[in-house]
Amino acid sequence: MVLVTGGVGYIGSHTVVELLNENYEVVIVDNLCNSSMLVLDRIRKITNKEFKFYNLDVTDKNSLKIVFEENDIDSIIHFAALKAVGESVEKPLEYYKNNIVGALVVFDLMKEYNVNNFVFSSSATVYGKPESCPIREDFSLSTTNPYGATKLMIEDIMRDLSRANKNLNLAILRYFNPIGAHISGIIGEEPKGIPNNLMPYITKVAIGQLKELNVFGDDYDTPDGTGVRDYIHVVDLAKGHLAALKKLKEKPGLVTYNLGTGQGYSVLDLVKSFENVSHINIPYKITDRRPGDIGMCYADPTKAYKELGWKAEFGIERMCEDSWRWQSNNPKGYEENSELLDMITSEI
Repeated sequence: MVLVTGGVGYIGSHTVVELLNENYEVVIVDNLCNSSMLVLDRIRKITNKEFKFYNLDVTDKNSLKIVFEENDIDSIIHFAALKAVGESVEKPLEYYKNNIVGALVVFDLMKEYNVNNFVFSSSATVYGKPESCPIREDFSLSTTNPYGATKLMIEDIMRDLSRANKNLNLAILRYFNPIGAHISGIIGEEPKGIPNNLMPYITKVAIGQLKELNVFGDDYDTPDGTGVRDYIHVVDLAKGHLAALKKLKEKPGLVTYNLGTGQGYSVLDLVKSFENVSHINIPYKITDRRPGDIGMCYADPTKAYKELGWKAEFGIERMCEDSWRWQSNNPKGYEENSELLDMITSEI
């Protein structure tokens, strides 16, 4: 059985879908601070499978212990964390308390209940401001914001745990920039409040909920001056977790992989691709850089292909298509929409 912490969130929910489709038994833990209970029924609708769900916070050890008591967990995929770079600069203590304590509680219970397989949701932010691109896993590590610092600290803890206990099989997955949504259009990215990430900001402008897109800086050393990122379809990213779980069955100890496409796109590239797909003009204005942001960041995903047999399949237009389908079908996000649940296409 696989425990998925933060399994109701954006990446977590898509990963749960892929796990269930591959006939894994799944138990989800989520405190719903950045997600909705309605996601659970939508996962069931897509997969026609059942799973267990616990509404609790992973920083609460006594509550999380019940999950380990009641379920025969053999693997954990750990998503549960606060995740906004800009917000982490404004609220560093909240990020350190939530992200670090949550991981420590999970590690404690893994030891207590003899669970040895763990996949960690890390981030390309651990590379700080890279000296060059594409970025390989053996690049030096540093951070430019508290969110990235929490990810790097947890990676360091995992490296120490691996040295201390050779029975542990640990995978660090460094995500680049997930966008897109499930092809059904019934699960996707729905941040609470003003979006921190680019694609949901674009889609909310397209749907008319926001007046214009704020482009944070046009003076980076990039082709058009706007930030360049490696955008990866969330379903490709989810499948990377299944590939990592299978790798852990080989008992490799500690392994680290970039999950990205290897292709960098600027903010304005993404805007143009979205406009081409949606046929909607996206007005934007240039504003100051955000604290903690860097100019360019894209992956070398070769290692994941060689060792996991995994590579990203979907291109930027498909990412935009699926993002727009999700947003246009769900203009108010995860509000009750029983008609939509019956509109799942035969493509699933």
